[in-house]
Amino acid sequence: MSKRKKLFAGTLAVLLGAATILNAGITKGEAETSGNKYLVIFKDQQDLPAGYADAIRKAGGQIEDKLDKLGAVKVTSKNANFLNEVKKSSLVLEAGAENIVYPEQTIESETVTAEDLTEGADFYNQFMWDIKQVTNDGASWKIPGGTGKPLSGDDIVVGVIDTGIDYNHPDLKDNYAGGKSFVPGFNDPIDQNSHGTHVAGSIAAKGEALGVGPDLKVASYRVFGPTGGAETAHIADALMTAADDNVDVVNMSLGGYDWFQNPDYATKDIVADVHLFNRAIQYAIQKGVTVVGSAGNNALDLSSPGKLSGDDKGATHRSPSSQTMIRVSAGGALKNLAFYSNYGVGKIDVMAPGGDLGPNYDPATGAGRDNSYLAFSTVPILDPKTKEVIGHGYGGKGGTSMAAPKTAALAGVIIAKYGKDKISPAQVKAIIQQSADDVFQPGYDEKAGHGLINAVNALTLK
Repeated sequence: MSKRKKLFAGTLAVLLGAATILNAGITKGEAETSGNKYLVIFKDQQDLPAGYADAIRKAGGQIEDKLDKLGAVKVTSKNANFLNEVKKSSLVLEAGAENIVYPEQTIESETVTAEDLTEGADFYNQFMWDIKQVTNDGASWKIPGGTGKPLSGDDIVVGVIDTGIDYNHPDLKDNYAGGKSFVPGFNDPIDQNSHGTHVAGSIAAKGEALGVGPDLKVASYRVFGPTGGAETAHIADALMTAADDNVDVVNMSLGGYDWFQNPDYATKDIVADVHLFNRAIQYAIQKGVTVVGSAGNNALDLSSPGKLSGDDKGATHRSPSSQTMIRVSAGGALKNLAFYSNYGVGKIDVMAPGGDLGPNYDPATGAGRDNSYLAFSTVPILDPKTKEVIGHGYGGKGGTSMAAPKTAALAGVIIAKYGKDKISPAQVKAIIQQSADDVFQPGYDEKAGHGLINAVNALTLK
């Protein structure tokens, strides 16, 4: 079978389901509590106050983990009244059940092994329309800093908080800057899923595939195992650690972790999670890290919590939604809003190519889909039983997960131009917004925010 046929063959795995991705509400179970595990957020945002351990003990809790720099602890308790008891303490700002969160759900195509690419075909030119769209067919690579190679000083590093990175992939290994795992029982930051490697390739692949910044470095902050989700504290810890490691940018294509569905999760039960995420984001930004996040793949208006809840009562929230991070919607090859992408006034900063299924695709029936409109990049080849990496390949995906890393890479090349620690996250964000192309209506709009990202414009902005 030819490479093109292999790339475009196979059944697409739309994890939300083609017929349900456009539902008016969020399906229950996209966020889950972790049983008797709780987050306690103290009023002091940067430290744990004197007497915090006694307050936890008196409420019937046992401290499992401390996030000292965020003023929070993770607690286990068998006391059914723990939350009510601990909130009586004057030290406590908020407390709630800790949520289990999940990687962004994406559209996927069949994987191609590296051996399939020995036929002499040019993978980048044939399949990577998305990277061409951002870089103007590679024109940005000819501008100083445009490849991500710093004009002076240290390497520019993008931290990838995700499923890990296949750091032995031939297109990534030379740009890998190390990593850490926050997954209990998994010490290796290797990717046993494929999501994180695809994200990393979109940022800094340099081989058969190319990223937006092929001379940027990527670091793996693994928060997900081969399957299942991650606890909120682990994601916050990864973001805090990346900031302490002095990375320049962090990408969080983690749309599943921050959906909260009422009435399953009353607003009062999710406030602790929201506080912890926001503190972690602010911690990173204050240390000079540009934080980028995906908008989510439910084709919903994020501007009103009520709109997200559909027929359910109460409010559903997308968090983190900090105004200080960069929030990215997904576009297609035709510069359209991808059919699955979330949107909303005040909730989207920019749009970036995330891939879709072509102009003839009908989400309601699944008819007319075309895999060539997906975003292609690096992926590991996994043993289907053990999930161990047994090879290295390339695959297509579609999602805001694929849009966010292109924006993170753009942030990285902007920093490469100006110099490490020479430009603030707010300045990086402003450049990305001001240099974006209007694609729907002049100025700001609910679909693309300030517009479609443009690396050439960003690197030549006066």
